[in-house]
Amino acid sequence: MRIAIVTGASSGIGREFALQIPRLYKNLDELWVVARRTERLKELEHKLSLPVRIFDGDLKRDYIFERIEKELYRNKADIRMLVNSAGYGKTGAFASIDAKEQLGMVSLNCHALTRLTQICLPYMSKGSRLINTASAAAFAPQPGFAVYAASKSYVYSLSQALRQELIGQGILVTAVCPGPVDTEFFRHSGTLPNPFKKAAKADAGLVVRKALKDSVNGKGVSVYGPMMKGLWAASKLIPYSLTARALKRSNHI
Repeated sequence: MRIAIVTGASSGIGREFALQIPRLYKNLDELWVVARRTERLKELEHKLSLPVRIFDGDLKRDYIFERIEKELYRNKADIRMLVNSAGYGKTGAFASIDAKEQLGMVSLNCHALTRLTQICLPYMSKGSRLINTASAAAFAPQPGFAVYAASKSYVYSLSQALRQELIGQGILVTAVCPGPVDTEFFRHSGTLPNPFKKAAKADAGLVVRKALKDSVNGKGVSVYGPMMKGLWAASKLIPYSLTARALKRSNHI
């Protein structure tokens, strides 16, 4: 069974991946979508012509991985694309954010992504794609967004390492590093007022369209928009200490 798997599929970037992947891959048998909000996934299912299999559950809990692993084995799955897009962030000074929220970010953004990738890799082969949603926040430390940025730096670094490990098997890995995207993310993150973030906000559909195109073209990193590309280039030249100091001022920390 030829499948694609998308986590975080109930909203935002993950939902856009679920909507756009069937347009790109015409020979998939099923699309497997993973998220907590069952009703959202059912609504998504009605928008797709491709058969959809719903895995409603919390990726910070063991049972969802056990379900997915069991179904992969039972269906002799051939994963053509895995999109790790589940994640969340909370803004504010590190000491002001509840420990449960801080550890929750690490659990979902890092641990869950790593665990699902480990489970899925045996079912991937030549021509398979692995897309990990990181963030432009991965490019430098961010006071006021410290744990989120660090977690996305992990995703970015892991993706680049896996790319080198898997390229010999014909499995291509792409890290998607958008800046601010017009999704529910910023309504839940408690983002500090930052004019730059408002000015740089991008459309989720366009970000995903470019990510899929970059994945097909074998690119290791997908960065949408000239502003974010400029920041990516600058991050390679400017010391972290200066970047962190500037971000501290812009986030009013």
